[in-house]
Amino acid sequence: MCREVTALISLKQDKTLSLRDKLSLRIHLSMCRACRTCARQFDLLHQVGNHHPASQHNFRKTLDD
Repeated sequence: MCREVTALISLKQDKTLSLRDKLSLRIHLSMCRACRTCARQFDLLHQVGNHHPASQHNFRKTLDD
């Protein structure tokens, strides 16, 4: 189950989850400390990636092409 939850955590970074997936994720995270830690790490990596100058440069370059 943790493997599926990790995939949902990753997917959540880029798109909106279905209600069913959101509920499954919330229930599992309430019971699994390892997956809560994983979710926090994914959130942190996502935040850092969004604020990194190189990611902003690549985004602008793509828009200009």
